[in-house]
Amino acid sequence: MTDADPGLFGPESVTWQLHSDPVMWIAGVRALYLQALHPRAVRGVTQNSDFRRDAWGRLMRTASFVGTTTYGTTEAAERAGARVRKIHRMLTATDPDTGERYGVDEPALLLWVHCAEIDSYLQVAHRSGLRLTGAEADRYVAEHRQSARLVGLDPDAVPGDRAEMAEYFEKVRPDLAAGAEAREVDDFLLRPPTHPLLVPAREVLWRRVAHLAYASLPPYAHELYGRPAPAPATATRQLRLAGLLLRRIPARVRWQLPPKHILRAMARLGPDARPAPYKLGR
Repeated sequence: MTDADPGLFGPESVTWQLHSDPVMWIAGVRALYLQALHPRAVRGVTQNSDFRRDAWGRLMRTASFVGTTTYGTTEAAERAGARVRKIHRMLTATDPDTGERYGVDEPALLLWVHCAEIDSYLQVAHRSGLRLTGAEADRYVAEHRQSARLVGLDPDAVPGDRAEMAEYFEKVRPDLAAGAEAREVDDFLLRPPTHPLLVPAREVLWRRVAHLAYASLPPYAHELYGRPAPAPATATRQLRLAGLLLRRIPARVRWQLPPKHILRAMARLGPDARPAPYKLGR
């Protein structure tokens, strides 16, 4: 290992290993489904971006932010966080019922988005068969007080383990609803706009990802959306199968996809920095 900057998390972190797993794409879609159930939070998206026209660009920008903060240098991660905070400071949303105008960087909204994301990553990774001890799962939640800080949250006000995360979700559940904006996100995730020639691929591949992400949501989310979903045990079996198939794609092939965060981190830190599932669950 060299003396190069390991970044915010480093090769020995749970985050370093978990975020390299290909099921993170399913987890990212689950996070979008969950985040959309907070009416004030989802308005910040629908009222400030044309996500239908720039769907893939938005998805790739989110993936790039996670990749940079996980595998980039400390300086790159801090720059990425500063960009996000600057954008959020300039954006507002309006409650159509009351006329209230509010900033999208309200701590309560940032906390919801953060927790929905971290919970989704952890749940999908675990249920898809990634070996993770209870202590490692708690460590993963604690590590992401760093990513919460980057977007403008006080790390001490963010859940630091699974118990605190579960307590947070119980507290926020009365605020959740599947309003018009959530249903718009649901429709978009099932049928994202794409080139006519790619529609068959969307139906075969993307639909399966979206359905699996939806199936992996907690039961109360299915109740709010009002769409049926397989039983939790069935969803877990489907996630395990997806994890098995996706992990058969060689890592070096997967990591070649732009913007190659993992390969750049290994070039910076040396081959010992390679993320590997065997480093977890021991």
